[in-house]
Amino acid sequence: MKKIVLIAFFLIGAMNVQAQELKWYTDVTEAITISNKEQKPMLMFFTGSDWCGWCIRLQNEVLKTEEFKKWASTNVVLVELDYPRAVAQTPELKNQNNQLQQAFGIQGFPTVFFTSAETKDGRVNFKGLGKTGYVAGGPSAWLTVAEGIVHPKKS
Repeated sequence: MKKIVLIAFFLIGAMNVQAQELKWYTDVTEAITISNKEQKPMLMFFTGSDWCGWCIRLQNEVLKTEEFKKWASTNVVLVELDYPRAVAQTPELKNQNNQLQQAFGIQGFPTVFFTSAETKDGRVNFKGLGKTGYVAGGPSAWLTVAEGIVHPKKS
């Protein structure tokens, strides 16, 4: 009986951990489909995950926090566009990320670009909403900036 109770607690705990994990898309085409279906903008995180100190800091101080996870799950579709130095990527992923870096004019990391997109006649048209990077002050300060981009106050 004790084993059954322990197994049940373990399974419930495992499900809760999974429920709290966010889905970060790496395939932009898939992210666009989800973004349009859920009618949420995309948060495109341009990062050098294994070499960029500010990217790692943004991840640890904001993107991995419960406050961010709660906000992101209801407000955006997450897209990670990584430019690692020591981790191999498929040629397709490298090509996609390089094209998006050029298209958005990304010159430094981390850059977080908020956008929506529509596909028309086989072409993707992005509508930029705004961008940010690392913001000092932890998740609340960063989320204040992000919220202002995703839900701007109308004057």
